[in-house]
Order: sequence, then structure tokens, then C-alpha cells
Amino acid sequence: MKPRDLVILIGIIGIVLMMVIPVPTVLMDVLLIINISAALMILLISMNTKDALQFSIFPSVLLITTLFRLALNVSTTRNILSKHEAGSVVETFGNWVAGGEIAIGFIVFLILVVVQFIVITKGSERVAEVAARFTLDAMPGKQMSIDADLNAGLINEQQAKERRSKIEREADFYGAMDGASKFVKGDAIAAIVILFINLIGGFIVGMAIHGMPFSESLHTYSILTIGDGLVSQIPALLISTAAGMIVTRASSEGNLAEDLTSQMLKYPKLLYIVAGTVALLGIFTPIGPLSTIPIAGILVYGGWKLQSNMDKKQEEEDMLVEEQQIEEVRSPESVIGLLNVDPIEFEFGYGLIPLADAQQGGDLLDRIIMIRRQCALELGLVVPVIRIRDNIQLKPNEYVIKIKGNTVARGDLLLNHYLAMSPGFEDDSIIGIETTEPAFGLPALWIDEAMKERAEMSGYTVVDPPSVVATHLTEIVKRHAHELIGRQETKALVENVKENYPALVDELIPNVLAIGDVQKVLAKLLREKISIRDLVTIFETLADQGQYTKDTDVLTEYVRQGLSRQITQQFSPSGDMLRVITVGPGLEKKIAESVQQSDQGSYLSIDPVSTQQIYQKLTEQVTKQIQSGHQPVVLASPTIRMYLRKLVERTMQDVPVLSYSELEPNIEVQSVGVVNL
Repeated sequence: MKPRDLVILIGIIGIVLMMVIPVPTVLMDVLLIINISAALMILLISMNTKDALQFSIFPSVLLITTLFRLALNVSTTRNILSKHEAGSVVETFGNWVAGGEIAIGFIVFLILVVVQFIVITKGSERVAEVAARFTLDAMPGKQMSIDADLNAGLINEQQAKERRSKIEREADFYGAMDGASKFVKGDAIAAIVILFINLIGGFIVGMAIHGMPFSESLHTYSILTIGDGLVSQIPALLISTAAGMIVTRASSEGNLAEDLTSQMLKYPKLLYIVAGTVALLGIFTPIGPLSTIPIAGILVYGGWKLQSNMDKKQEEEDMLVEEQQIEEVRSPESVIGLLNVDPIEFEFGYGLIPLADAQQGGDLLDRIIMIRRQCALELGLVVPVIRIRDNIQLKPNEYVIKIKGNTVARGDLLLNHYLAMSPGFEDDSIIGIETTEPAFGLPALWIDEAMKERAEMSGYTVVDPPSVVATHLTEIVKRHAHELIGRQETKALVENVKENYPALVDELIPNVLAIGDVQKVLAKLLREKISIRDLVTIFETLADQGQYTKDTDVLTEYVRQGLSRQITQQFSPSGDMLRVITVGPGLEKKIAESVQQSDQGSYLSIDPVSTQQIYQKLTEQVTKQIQSGHQPVVLASPTIRMYLRKLVERTMQDVPVLSYSELEPNIEVQSVGVVNL
């Protein structure tokens, strides 16, 4: 047994022996001072703990101090009744508090007992009981939270073990406090009983045994009873207060003093309101300004001082942040951040700031959210976050759209005007500023509010500047969608499919194709504005055909055939007839003979003269279709479709090229033109 263990053991035994063995008055004075010192020490410790578990031994300490205090009460009662004295400490407390008036001493003592018994002890007991109940009820939920964090990899096994141990110790602590608070309550009741025993018993013993006169007996034993009660109740009050602090303290980063100063004085301006209220109380009531004005002045000064300190602290923090930013810019590592390139950027001149400023009525951010939703529904692509920023190097009304740091489109806006596009014929009465619609390159006019209604009545399509920007941005995203899907984005789409179709994904990746191969197929589909939303069908086709070929061009053709219903509905919404420009046999033969094979795959090698002839004849047929108000669609055989598409996209990127196998059997195909050599 260690020496400190032996000391504690001897101390507990000594407390028990005090109840049956008389204690000299000199030793009694020492023990009473020790009792007061221990109570004050416990109170200070409870004030400086940040968490109740930091003083987890408190229930046992509460029991020991209560037992020690009761033992002292028994010893002092024995000395009072047998020797009509209890030492200098008890007598001093009795004379000092009573001040020569026994009634005053009794009243003060009774007030202390009532405060401890009804207010502090009762409240601490209730808080401990509720805390114990809620702690036990919350244990299963906390345990499940720990298990969830452990399974998610947020914490390791050691951290989980520590958190479980803390939960168990919290339950044990509040349960012990619930029981220990009953000792404090019983101690308060015992103090009242001992008071009457000392007073009545001492009065009888003094007159009957010691032969003291009535007045002397009453005075002597009253003073000793009051002193004994105060000597025991003051430490009891301190420990009861400590118990209340322990059970009412929530976990925080500081002790009681830090929390009080940081939270109670967090709003210094409120001190001005309190000061004003106190000052008015002294002016308009009989209290008088002499008592209230000094307090109001102290509150005003305190509020001003606190506000000044907070402002100074805020300035220091701002300067520190600014210095850190400057140091980051100066540091060599800061250059690494400049290497990051945003997938999509929208930059505008200062004159277009109201478009993005919600306080000025701008709804560009909301429109961008809708653009991302639209692209997800139409293309099956999760568009990256579009970075919006102003650029003073641009003209005030100019904006640019960048893809991976490179400018791909630009335009001009007049915020107080509307963009009017003619229905095919010009109306000379519509006056405006000539411009070009940025999304499709159509001729248009910027008209003012007064001209808007007349333009709409004349059949013009009239749109506001935010709609112009939204349309332009949408078309740019669709046109460059294939550049926005990389391996990382493809992996995210694969993981999304895997949640519902794990067997399909596990078979395809990486057993049949790698993520890079799947990404190339998806990019080729998006390049021709074919939606990849039906990833299940795409992956099913790749899993079947990927076992026979790894050529992504060929795999893309198989996928397009698997998406025949989708492609048919995309270019023929009605589903009954499709007007197409067909490829003649001469051109098909020319393209088939010009296909060359290499180790990297097949490619089209055709002479420049033939290429020019194909462009010229195809342009004639496409122009006819556009003039007649129909979307031009080129239809070719499956064997040459992808080669013809590569040839066409150099000059006519928006003209779709389909094959017969990509159309549903029930669709009626009407040839409106033939391209041949």
C-alpha cells in the first residue's frame, strides 16, 4: 500500500472514531479550520473545471466531506453539552455573527440553512437527477454514432474506445451525483435537528448539571449553538454550491471565469442600455441619483472599454490575416494554387455587375443553377461549378465564356434594352442598335422598353439580357460538354450507377474496359450531343461488345445503336417521320475505299479535291433544309457513318450524322436530298 493510500485510510477511520471518542477543543479548532479550507478548495476546483468528468471523484468527495462535517457536529455537540465550550473557532463565529444579539444570530443561521436546503441543495438534486436520466437515455444513440463514425473511417479503433469510455464515465458520474446529492439534503436536515438539540439540551444541562443561572445558560449555549451551526453550515454551503456548479456545467473550452467573461460581456453595447435604465431609475424614483449615477457611469465606462478592446482585437486579427495572405503570396508554395484551372468561367465587365448582384435584382446565379439542372436532364452530364467573376480588362458591357482557361465565346449586352430577333422579314418601324445574337449568330437588334411591345406585335422574338446570357451559356456548355467529362467525372458517374447496378459495373470495370476507355466513349457521344443519361444501357452495350474490341470508335457506334430509341426521339420528336439528307452510293464507295487501318485504329484518307466537292454539295443540301425551316440531318450506312461525321464536323459541327441502324424500324424516313460524287 502506498503512503497516500494509507493516509486516506487512516483519515476515514479517524472520521468514524470522532463520533464515539471525545476530541480536545484545541484539536477541534484545527479540524474545523481544515473543514472550511477543504470546502473552499472544492468550490474553487469546481469553478476551474472545463468538464464535469475532470472532477469525476466529486461524488465520493461529497460523501467524505459530509461524513467529516457530521463527525465534527457530533464532537462539538459533545463538548458543548459536557464542557459548555467547543473551542475558539465555534465561540468566535457565534459572537461575531450574533454581534451581541442572540436573535440576530439565530435568524442568520436559519437563513443559511433555508438557502442551502431549499435553493441550492434542492436545485442541485433535481439537475443531477435529470442529467442522469438524460445521459442514460442518450447512451444508445451515442454508441450508434460512434459505430457509424468508426465504420465510415472518421475515427480509428482507439478513438472509438476512448469515446465509449467517456460515455460510460458520464453515465456513472451523473448517476453517482444523483445519489450523492441526497447526502447533502440529509446533512441540511441534520443541521436543523442538531441546532435544536444543542440549544434545548444545552439549556437543560447548564441549569440542571452545571448549576448555571437561567440567563447565563441561555446566553452561553445560544452563542455556542449558533457558532457550531455556522462553522458547519458555511462549509456545507460552499460544497453544495460546488455540487450545483458541477452538475450545471456544460462542456466548454474554458473554465467558469473564462466563460462568464467571454459570454456575459460579449455584447458591450448592452451595458449602455443597462446604464440608461439604472440612471432613469435614480432620476424618476425616490432612490435618488446619488446611488444610481455612479453605477451607471461605471457601466458606461465598462461598455466603452470593452468595445474598444474588441475593436482593437478585431483590427489585430484582420492585420494578422492580411499578413498571412501576403506571406502566402510570397511563399514559393503559393504558385501551386495558380496552376488550378476552372472547368468553366464566366467573366464580365463592370457594367454587367447588376446581372450577378442579387441586391440589384440580378438572377444570374439562379439561372446558372437551372442551366446545370437542364444539362443534367438533357445530356446526363453533371456540369462543374461555373466560376463567375468580374474582369476590369473587359469592356463595360462585354462578357466572355472560358473552358479550362481558354476563351471560347464572347458577347455584348445592353442591360436597359431587349434583344429582338426578326421572324424572317424586316419591319422598318422597329428601330434599334444592330447586333448579332451570341448563341446562334443570328442578326438582331437591341431595342428599348418603348419599342418592345411593337416588336412583339410584329412577330419579333424579344428576350431580356439575362435570358440572352443564359441561352448563350447553355449552348456553350452543350457544345463543349465532351471537354468537361474526364476520368474523375466518369468515375463519379460510374459510382452513381454502381449504387443500383453493382453487378453491371463490376463486370464492366476493370475486367472489360478501363475508366479511360469508358470516358472516351462518353465524350464521343457528348461531342455529337447524344445524351449519356441512360448509363445503364451504355454500360450494358460496352460490357457485351467490349469483349470483342477495344476500339472506342467502334464501341461508340455499338452504343449509338443501343440508344436507337433515344436517338430517334431526339431527332424526330413526333416519332412518325424523319426528313434526312441521304448519302449517295458514289460517296459511300469513295469513303469506304478511303478508310485506312493503323496500329492506333482506322482513319479517313481522302484527297483534297474530293473533300472540297463533298463540302460543297453537302452545304447546298444543308442550306436548303435550313431555308425550308427544317433541321438538316444526314443519313448514312453504319459502316461509313463515323468517318463521314469526322469529315463533316470540321465545317458543320452542328449537323448530325446518323446511320440506318440508329433509327427505330417504325420511323418513316423521307429523303429530301442526296449528296453524291
